[in-house]
Amino acid sequence: MAKILIVEDDASILLPLEDNLKLEGYEVASATDGSQGLAMAQEGHYDLIILDIMLPKLNGLDVCRKLRQDKNTTPILMLTAKSQEIDKVLGLELGADDYVTKPFSPRELLARIKAILRRTRQIQEGIDFYRFGNVDVDFKKFEAKKDGKSLDLTALEFSLLHLLISNNGQVVHRDRILDDVWGEGVYIEPRTIDKHISQLRKKLEDDPQNPRFIVGVRSVGYKFVT
Repeated sequence: MAKILIVEDDASILLPLEDNLKLEGYEVASATDGSQGLAMAQEGHYDLIILDIMLPKLNGLDVCRKLRQDKNTTPILMLTAKSQEIDKVLGLELGADDYVTKPFSPRELLARIKAILRRTRQIQEGIDFYRFGNVDVDFKKFEAKKDGKSLDLTALEFSLLHLLISNNGQVVHRDRILDDVWGEGVYIEPRTIDKHISQLRKKLEDDPQNPRFIVGVRSVGYKFVT
Protein backbone atom coordinates (compact mmCIF):
# COMPACT_ATOMS: atom_id res chain seq x y z
CA MET A 1 0.00 0.00 0.00
CA ALA A 2 1.08 3.55 -0.66
CA LYS A 3 3.15 5.52 1.86
CA ILE A 4 1.97 9.06 2.58
CA LEU A 5 3.72 11.93 4.35
CA ILE A 6 1.49 14.56 6.00
CA VAL A 7 3.05 17.92 6.89
CA GLU A 8 0.48 19.78 9.01
CA ASP A 9 0.83 21.70 12.29
CA ASP A 10 -2.87 21.79 13.24
CA ALA A 11 -3.54 18.73 15.43
CA SER A 12 -7.30 19.00 14.85
CA ILE A 13 -6.61 18.32 11.16
CA LEU A 14 -3.54 16.10 11.40
CA LEU A 15 -4.80 13.47 13.85
CA PRO A 16 -8.15 12.69 12.14
CA LEU A 17 -6.40 12.68 8.77
CA GLU A 18 -3.82 10.20 10.03
CA ASP A 19 -6.56 7.96 11.40
CA ASN A 20 -8.65 8.09 8.21
CA LEU A 21 -5.71 7.25 5.98
CA LYS A 22 -4.60 4.37 8.20
CA LEU A 23 -8.15 2.99 8.12
CA GLU A 24 -7.89 3.04 4.33
CA GLY A 25 -4.76 0.93 4.61
CA TYR A 26 -2.13 3.57 3.85
CA GLU A 27 1.19 3.77 5.64
CA VAL A 28 1.37 7.23 7.20
CA ALA A 29 4.20 9.42 8.48
CA SER A 30 3.78 12.99 9.72
CA ALA A 31 5.64 16.19 10.50
CA THR A 32 4.38 19.32 12.27
CA ASP A 33 6.64 21.99 10.78
CA GLY A 34 8.12 22.74 7.37
CA SER A 35 11.75 22.04 8.27
CA GLN A 36 10.94 18.60 9.66
CA GLY A 37 8.67 17.83 6.72
CA LEU A 38 11.34 18.81 4.20
CA ALA A 39 13.94 16.62 5.91
CA MET A 40 11.60 13.63 6.00
CA ALA A 41 10.64 14.09 2.34
CA GLN A 42 14.30 14.27 1.34
CA GLU A 43 15.39 11.27 3.39
CA GLY A 44 12.46 8.88 2.86
CA HIS A 45 10.50 7.48 -0.07
CA TYR A 46 6.84 8.46 -0.23
CA ASP A 47 4.12 7.97 -2.82
CA LEU A 48 2.42 11.24 -1.88
CA ILE A 49 3.08 14.31 0.27
CA ILE A 50 0.14 16.19 1.79
CA LEU A 51 1.54 19.64 2.52
CA ASP A 52 -0.05 22.54 4.37
CA ILE A 53 0.95 26.02 3.19
CA MET A 54 0.90 27.82 6.54
CA LEU A 55 3.58 26.01 8.57
CA PRO A 56 6.05 27.08 11.28
CA LYS A 57 9.78 27.34 10.53
CA LEU A 58 9.37 26.86 6.77
CA ASN A 59 6.13 27.42 4.87
CA GLY A 60 4.68 24.86 2.51
CA LEU A 61 5.45 26.86 -0.63
CA ASP A 62 9.14 26.95 0.28
CA VAL A 63 9.09 23.22 1.05
CA CYS A 64 7.53 22.54 -2.35
CA ARG A 65 10.02 24.80 -4.11
CA LYS A 66 12.99 23.13 -2.44
CA LEU A 67 11.81 19.61 -3.24
CA ARG A 68 11.31 20.43 -6.92
CA GLN A 69 14.69 22.16 -7.08
CA ASP A 70 16.17 18.91 -5.74
CA LYS A 71 14.40 17.00 -8.57
CA ASN A 72 12.08 15.27 -6.11
CA THR A 73 9.08 14.21 -8.23
CA THR A 74 6.88 12.86 -5.41
CA PRO A 75 3.30 14.09 -5.99
CA ILE A 76 2.36 16.99 -3.69
CA LEU A 77 -1.19 17.76 -2.58
CA MET A 78 -1.34 21.17 -0.91
CA LEU A 79 -3.72 22.18 1.87
CA THR A 80 -4.47 25.85 2.20
CA ALA A 81 -6.78 27.95 4.36
CA LYS A 82 -6.54 30.72 1.80
CA SER A 83 -9.01 31.07 -1.04
CA GLN A 84 -7.06 33.70 -3.01
CA GLU A 85 -6.34 32.69 -6.59
CA ILE A 86 -2.69 33.78 -6.29
CA ASP A 87 -1.91 31.12 -3.67
CA LYS A 88 -3.31 28.34 -5.82
CA VAL A 89 -1.52 29.51 -8.96
CA LEU A 90 1.76 29.98 -7.09
CA GLY A 91 1.52 26.47 -5.66
CA LEU A 92 1.03 25.03 -9.14
CA GLU A 93 3.91 27.10 -10.54
CA LEU A 94 6.19 25.78 -7.80
CA GLY A 95 5.33 22.19 -8.69
CA ALA A 96 2.32 21.15 -6.59
CA ASP A 97 0.11 18.55 -8.27
CA ASP A 98 -3.18 19.52 -6.70
CA TYR A 99 -4.62 21.59 -3.85
CA VAL A 100 -7.55 21.44 -1.45
CA THR A 101 -8.87 24.51 0.35
CA LYS A 102 -9.73 24.28 4.06
CA PRO A 103 -12.21 23.45 5.41
CA PHE A 104 -12.43 20.33 3.29
CA SER A 105 -14.56 17.22 3.29
CA PRO A 106 -12.64 14.09 4.38
CA ARG A 107 -14.35 12.21 1.54
CA GLU A 108 -13.26 14.83 -1.00
CA LEU A 109 -9.67 14.76 0.23
CA LEU A 110 -9.59 10.95 0.11
CA ALA A 111 -10.93 11.05 -3.46
CA ARG A 112 -8.16 13.46 -4.47
CA ILE A 113 -5.54 11.23 -2.83
CA LYS A 114 -6.80 8.13 -4.61
CA ALA A 115 -6.87 10.00 -7.93
CA ILE A 116 -3.25 11.10 -7.58
CA LEU A 117 -2.06 7.60 -6.70
CA ARG A 118 -4.14 6.06 -9.49
CA ARG A 119 -2.81 8.31 -12.22
CA THR A 120 0.75 7.68 -11.09
CA ARG A 121 0.09 3.96 -11.45
CA GLN A 122 -1.50 4.43 -14.88
CA ILE A 123 1.57 6.24 -16.17
CA GLN A 124 3.80 3.41 -15.01
CA GLU A 125 1.61 0.91 -16.89
CA GLY A 126 1.35 2.91 -20.14
CA ILE A 127 3.72 4.45 -22.70
CA ASP A 128 7.37 4.13 -21.69
CA PHE A 129 9.06 6.82 -23.78
CA TYR A 130 7.95 9.50 -26.21
CA ARG A 131 9.82 12.11 -28.27
CA PHE A 132 8.32 15.15 -29.96
CA GLY A 133 10.07 18.22 -31.30
CA ASN A 134 12.99 18.95 -28.99
CA VAL A 135 11.38 17.19 -26.01
CA ASP A 136 12.06 13.68 -24.67
CA VAL A 137 9.73 12.18 -22.05
CA ASP A 138 10.46 9.03 -20.04
CA PHE A 139 7.18 8.16 -18.34
CA LYS A 140 8.62 5.21 -16.43
CA LYS A 141 11.27 7.34 -14.74
CA PHE A 142 9.12 10.50 -14.57
CA GLU A 143 11.84 12.41 -16.41
CA ALA A 144 11.52 14.96 -19.19
CA LYS A 145 14.13 16.93 -21.13
CA LYS A 146 13.99 19.78 -23.60
CA ASP A 147 17.09 20.37 -25.71
CA GLY A 148 18.84 17.95 -23.36
CA LYS A 149 18.01 20.00 -20.24
CA SER A 150 15.82 18.57 -17.48
CA LEU A 151 12.25 19.81 -17.12
CA ASP A 152 10.51 19.92 -13.76
CA LEU A 153 7.16 18.32 -14.55
CA THR A 154 4.83 17.41 -11.71
CA ALA A 155 3.19 14.00 -11.49
CA LEU A 156 -0.10 15.57 -12.57
CA GLU A 157 1.57 17.20 -15.58
CA PHE A 158 3.05 13.82 -16.54
CA SER A 159 -0.44 12.36 -16.27
CA LEU A 160 -1.99 15.09 -18.43
CA LEU A 161 0.72 14.70 -21.05
CA HIS A 162 0.43 10.90 -20.97
CA LEU A 163 -3.34 11.12 -21.57
CA LEU A 164 -2.98 13.56 -24.47
CA ILE A 165 -0.14 11.63 -26.13
CA SER A 166 -2.04 8.35 -25.74
CA ASN A 167 -4.80 9.99 -27.81
CA ASN A 168 -2.47 11.66 -30.32
CA GLY A 169 -4.43 13.66 -32.88
CA GLN A 170 -7.77 13.16 -31.13
CA VAL A 171 -9.62 15.72 -29.05
CA VAL A 172 -9.76 14.70 -25.39
CA HIS A 173 -12.93 16.16 -23.92
CA ARG A 174 -12.72 18.13 -20.69
CA ASP A 175 -14.97 15.63 -18.90
CA ARG A 176 -12.62 12.80 -19.78
CA ILE A 177 -9.61 14.80 -18.61
CA LEU A 178 -11.39 15.36 -15.30
CA ASP A 179 -12.27 11.67 -14.91
CA ASP A 180 -8.93 10.24 -16.06
CA VAL A 181 -6.59 12.70 -14.36
CA TRP A 182 -8.48 13.85 -11.26
CA GLY A 183 -10.84 10.90 -10.90
CA GLU A 184 -14.59 10.40 -11.11
CA GLY A 185 -16.55 12.17 -8.41
CA VAL A 186 -13.75 14.64 -7.64
CA TYR A 187 -14.85 18.27 -7.81
CA ILE A 188 -12.38 20.84 -9.10
CA GLU A 189 -12.89 24.40 -10.26
CA PRO A 190 -13.58 24.61 -14.02
CA ARG A 191 -10.44 26.67 -14.68
CA THR A 192 -8.13 24.19 -12.95
CA ILE A 193 -7.59 22.15 -16.13
CA ASP A 194 -6.68 25.30 -18.04
CA LYS A 195 -4.20 26.36 -15.35
CA HIS A 196 -2.40 23.02 -15.53
CA ILE A 197 -2.39 23.03 -19.34
CA SER A 198 -0.94 26.55 -19.25
CA GLN A 199 1.86 25.45 -16.91
CA LEU A 200 2.58 22.43 -19.13
CA ARG A 201 2.78 24.60 -22.24
CA LYS A 202 5.20 26.98 -20.54
CA LYS A 203 7.54 24.07 -19.92
CA LEU A 204 7.19 22.21 -23.24
CA GLU A 205 6.35 24.71 -25.96
CA ASP A 206 8.81 27.12 -27.57
CA ASP A 207 6.00 29.65 -27.85
CA PRO A 208 3.39 28.88 -25.14
CA GLN A 209 1.04 31.58 -26.47
CA ASN A 210 0.97 29.85 -29.86
CA PRO A 211 1.29 26.17 -28.92
CA ARG A 212 2.45 23.68 -31.51
CA PHE A 213 1.79 20.43 -29.65
CA ILE A 214 -0.91 20.97 -27.01
CA VAL A 215 -3.79 22.56 -28.86
CA GLY A 216 -7.05 23.75 -27.33
CA VAL A 217 -10.41 23.11 -28.93
CA ARG A 218 -12.78 25.81 -27.72
CA SER A 219 -15.51 24.61 -25.35
CA VAL A 220 -14.53 20.98 -25.96
CA GLY A 221 -11.07 20.08 -24.64
CA TYR A 222 -7.49 19.63 -25.81
CA LYS A 223 -5.56 17.48 -28.25
CA PHE A 224 -1.91 16.57 -28.78
CA VAL A 225 -0.66 17.20 -32.30
CA THR A 226 2.57 15.97 -33.92
